[in-house]
Amino acid sequence: MTQDNPSPRVIRIHPSDNVAVAVAQGGLAAGERLDGGIELQTHVPQGHKVALVALAEGDAVIRYGEVIGTAALAIPCGGHVNETNLLMPTPPALDDLPLATRPAPPVEPLEGYTFEGFRNANGSVGTQNVLGITTSVQCVAGIVDHVVQRIKRELLPKFPNVDAVVGLNHSYGCGVAINAPAAVVPIRTLKHLAQNPNFGDEVMVIGLGCEKLQPSTLVDDQPVRIYENTEAAAPQANVLSLQDESFEGFDDMVAGIMAMAERHLEHLDKRQRETCPVSELVVGMQCGGSDAFSGLTANPAVGLATDLIVRAGGSVMFSEVTEVRDAIHLLTPRAIDSSVAKALVDQMAWYDDYLSQGQTDRSANTSPGNKKGGLSNIVEKALGSVIKSGNSPIIDVIGPGERLRKRGLTFAATPASDFICGTLQAAAGMNLQVFTTGRGTPYNLPMTPVIKVSSNSTLAHRWHDLIDLDAGRIATGEASIEEMGWELFQLILDVASGRRRVAADKLGLYNDLVLFNPAPVT
Repeated sequence: MTQDNPSPRVIRIHPSDNVAVAVAQGGLAAGERLDGGIELQTHVPQGHKVALVALAEGDAVIRYGEVIGTAALAIPCGGHVNETNLLMPTPPALDDLPLATRPAPPVEPLEGYTFEGFRNANGSVGTQNVLGITTSVQCVAGIVDHVVQRIKRELLPKFPNVDAVVGLNHSYGCGVAINAPAAVVPIRTLKHLAQNPNFGDEVMVIGLGCEKLQPSTLVDDQPVRIYENTEAAAPQANVLSLQDESFEGFDDMVAGIMAMAERHLEHLDKRQRETCPVSELVVGMQCGGSDAFSGLTANPAVGLATDLIVRAGGSVMFSEVTEVRDAIHLLTPRAIDSSVAKALVDQMAWYDDYLSQGQTDRSANTSPGNKKGGLSNIVEKALGSVIKSGNSPIIDVIGPGERLRKRGLTFAATPASDFICGTLQAAAGMNLQVFTTGRGTPYNLPMTPVIKVSSNSTLAHRWHDLIDLDAGRIATGEASIEEMGWELFQLILDVASGRRRVAADKLGLYNDLVLFNPAPVT
């Protein structure tokens, strides 16, 4: 990355780029001159693109050294390039991509870095100690919410080693085509959510009784112990159905759930933090409310932290299919072998078909906020998004709702929706998430800490109590990408160890979990 030093500053990523991004807060005024004598023809907002050469209609517009579109009309040198005068190119063809052609770059193993985590009997490690109460159908959500509040007031104070209690409510379970092929996605997501390492192997399922998704399905690879409303059964119970004929009204149901929860809290309270190698970290990387700085500052810093975690033997997931699709030609060469590369292609093709069935395409991804922040289309957004994956080889590809299988860098195929992506990464087994944003979002997950990294300092200063790390310092020259990547890496270890709390946790802000359900609803 090269930077023009005079103020107002612009950033040009690649020598072949014919546009640059305005850095100065407030943007660039008409008539101002850039380095080399380029005169601004109009006001260019912060984060938006200025043409460095005159562009004729149909000329390629290049950023990141890649074509992000063609000029829809003539754009003068010093003109404002945006979604109104840029035509989107076709996506890379999936049948002619380079597969596993880039050898993994030689790197030194990163040794000696640890965090304080909670070891589980199944070998996983949690970064928090949370009681999770999952549900088999949305009908029970009201009672679960009621009970969660009572547990927080009445039970949690007695168990100081337990961080929180979380109700895993959702909109699935009833009126669904349970045997449809695509139903495997929400079902395995719910099953795997209950196995998140921050829940400490404690599985607690509340159901109604008549739903198509029976509660036992969510624990079908573990002992199923049904709560029978007796003192003998309560200590080991992990499944409770509200339609059980032994329950006499609402208060009796609540008492049953409270008794069941107390037994699980007793087990969780015995967990203690212990020193664990970074190889036990499972970090999800995601972006939301992106702007043109995301691919310049926050995502490159995240990419460097990704490489550090992988070098230390840990696991990192990057996701968001529509924010990968237009940069897939940059990723398939990095696959560890041709089978992994083909799995990447298959996920892109599946999602292309999924969008086509809904009579839309990947262009629907780009939001009004993205465009206001300078991202003209999904191509530009994707090229900045994949930078989160760093330079490590891609060792595996998992489908939505599947569990992580290998240590290293994995592509977890998810929609780009913040809440759905976060839910699916949690189901895959992540114990911490890093979330980059340029426009700002209070997004947070209830069962894993979420570190929010701002792409620009304007946002970091305005949202001083919601942002955990300001990567905008890269754009202003106050820090390098390497320095910011190492700072993020250390912050990840501190948050994973419980030494630091993320901003949204301090404020008690959490988003609902949202399932991805491509299957029919009856």
